Amino acid sequence: MKISVQEEPKVITLKLEGKLAEPFTTELDRAWRSLVPALGSKLLCVDLCDVTYMDAAGMQLLAEIHRKTNADLVADTPLTKYFAEEARRSSWKGKKQGG
Repeated sequence: MKISVQEEPKVITLKLEGKLAEPFTTELDRAWRSLVPALGSKLLCVDLCDVTYMDAAGMQLLAEIHRKTNADLVADTPLTKYFAEEARRSSWKGKKQGG
């Protein structure tokens, strides 16, 4: 898993590459939480275009990021679109349940 950060005037992008699975979910968790103070009015964008695999822990973390920051999840293949849609769906369920 490779995580890179790109900051622009209105958006901060977390670009993910490779497999989002244990133990790399800890690294992503640390990365996005460190960005929260810098967000302010900026949008957080999570680029999933180069993600090749995601386990349940990765999906749960992606849903949490989306739920807490309303991050834009960018996907361009059927697989990454599936990851993004599942994270959005899980995020919505978490909001509905008060999470």
